[in-house]
Amino acid sequence: MKQVNKLNAQSDYAVLLFYKFIDVPDAETFTQEHLAYCKELGIKGRILIADEGINGTCSGTIEQTEKYMHDLRQNPLFADIVFKIDASEGHTFSKMFVRYKKELVTFRFNEEDINPNVQSGKRLAPKQFYEYLQRDDVIVLDGRNGYEYDLGHFRNAIRPDVETSKEFPEWIREHLSQNKNKPILTYCTGGIRCEKLSSFLMKEGFEDVYQLDGGIVTYGQDEEVKGRLFDGKCYVFDERISIPINHTEEANVVGKCHHCAKPADTYINCANDLCHLQHIVCEECANEHDHYCSDECSTFSQAI
Repeated sequence: MKQVNKLNAQSDYAVLLFYKFIDVPDAETFTQEHLAYCKELGIKGRILIADEGINGTCSGTIEQTEKYMHDLRQNPLFADIVFKIDASEGHTFSKMFVRYKKELVTFRFNEEDINPNVQSGKRLAPKQFYEYLQRDDVIVLDGRNGYEYDLGHFRNAIRPDVETSKEFPEWIREHLSQNKNKPILTYCTGGIRCEKLSSFLMKEGFEDVYQLDGGIVTYGQDEEVKGRLFDGKCYVFDERISIPINHTEEANVVGKCHHCAKPADTYINCANDLCHLQHIVCEECANEHDHYCSDECSTFSQAI
C-alpha cells in the first residue's frame, strides 16, 4: 500500500498513524531508546512497541513528522512502514508516551501461531472494499469496540458486542462460527486490529476472509471512493476524538445523543474530572447540561 498523505498548503502540523508487524529484537530496550528520541524530536503521541512490532499515532509540525518518518525508515525493520498522514492545526496529543506491551492489540488469543506475518485476510484497497460492500453474500465485521461503532460504521456492518478487543475470540466463536463458508469483510480504524483479527478468523476455519487495507482512515482519504457507505464519524484515539470519513452528500448521522437520543455525532468527555465519561451529545444538550454526562456529575462538581 502506498503512503497515504492528506496535507495542504495551510497545514502547519500533521498527524501520523502507523503500524507494522515484525519481530523486534530486545523490544524493551528499543522502547526506551525510542521514547528518548521522540522527546528530543518534540513530537507528541502514543506509540506501543512489542516483540511483534510497532503501533503508533503521533502529531507534530510538518518538519518534525517528516523527520520522524525518515528516521524510522532508516531502521531496516521499518524500512517499508506505511504512514497514514492527516493535516492538523496543532498537536492532537498533550504528551508523548512510548510503552512496551506484550501484544500490540490485546486480543489474548493464546495461540502461538496467530501471526499476521504468516497468515491474514486478503487486503482490499478502498475501491475494492467499496465494491464488496455492495454484495449480498458478504458479512461485514467491525473489528473495533462497540462505542466506536456507535459513532460511525459501514452500512450493514455487524456491531460486535464487546467492550475490549480481548472479548473478540469468544464473541466470534459464539456468533459467527456458523458462517465459516461466507465471505467475511473486516475493518478497523487504521488496519492493525483487522489484520490480527483476520488472522484469527482464518485460524478458526473461516474460508474467505478479507481486510480493509489501511483501515477506515485510508478509506476516507481515497479520492475516488470519498468514504461512501460509511455513516457517522470515525472515533480516533487523540484529542480530536472523531474525524469525518464520508465526504459525499450520502453521509448519515448514526450516533444518538446520550441525553435526548436525537441524532448526533460529537463525542465529549464529561466535565466532572472524576468521571470523564465519553458520550455522544447534540449541541443543545451539550449546552443545557454544561458538558456533564448526568445530573449527578453536575451536582457533585458544583458541591466541591
